[in-house]
Amino acid sequence: MDLLALADFNLVARHGGFGRAARATGRPKATLSRRVAELEAGLGLRLLERGARVLKLTEEGRALYERTGALLTEIDETAAALASGGARPRGRLRVSAPLLFAQTAMGKLAAGFALRYPEVRLEVTTEDRPVDMVEEGYDLVIRVNPDPDENLVGRIFLRDRLAVVASPALVRAAGAAAVPAVVRTTSVQAAWRVMEQPEIAIDPVLRLSSLVMVRDAVRAGVGAGCLPVSLVSRDLAAGTLVSWGDVAGPEIALWALYPSRRLLSARVSAFLDYLKAAFPKGTPDELAAYLAG
Repeated sequence: MDLLALADFNLVARHGGFGRAARATGRPKATLSRRVAELEAGLGLRLLERGARVLKLTEEGRALYERTGALLTEIDETAAALASGGARPRGRLRVSAPLLFAQTAMGKLAAGFALRYPEVRLEVTTEDRPVDMVEEGYDLVIRVNPDPDENLVGRIFLRDRLAVVASPALVRAAGAAAVPAVVRTTSVQAAWRVMEQPEIAIDPVLRLSSLVMVRDAVRAGVGAGCLPVSLVSRDLAAGTLVSWGDVAGPEIALWALYPSRRLLSARVSAFLDYLKAAFPKGTPDELAAYLAG
């Protein structure tokens, strides 16, 4: 495939027509038209529907544009960085983050990153569902204990653990009696497994969709809750909540992931480095201190 012809096709697709692309770049309209026609002939596909006044991408053309536009932009940025002797982050950076991390930490992180890298246009969306990074146009996603994916690479930047916590006024039931509990709306657990202790049977008296809401309800004394330590660290230190024990099971690991087949752009590298600088140890206490700061 001719990369120059592919670049011209992306140029025309981005500007919505040969004339607009020619005016924006100073390239001859006839040259752009010829290069796109050569690309179509080489692929054996029609990429553009050429009407009298309107130009539209075909289904194949849209798929090619969506899959190659970001790659060509990254190649251009890399070449420009090498030519200038440095990799100054710039351009759009789309990040997807899980709800709890977005609610508690992402606003502060995003603001600090924007101040440090004013030429990057950071866009953060909140998604707890798995996203298709390539199809949905994300540069980086933050996920909790993600399933293995051969198309993604990344690193752990934070670790946390779960603990059962409650108001000091809430009496823990003796024996097998269930304790009142505040749980997530998606929870189906009948008991919490606490390390080196008997299971805690629970009676869900309140179901809430957000862990922040669960914490606030536990603070109010409605029932016990199973929460990340980083979210209740200050309450435990102040004695407004008490711990009934750490939950048995795998640790909570927050990963920053990006497509393995995509060049790592300067803006993605800068964001990864910023996460590492914000949480150099990656511990629950460090996250709690960051949230309190």
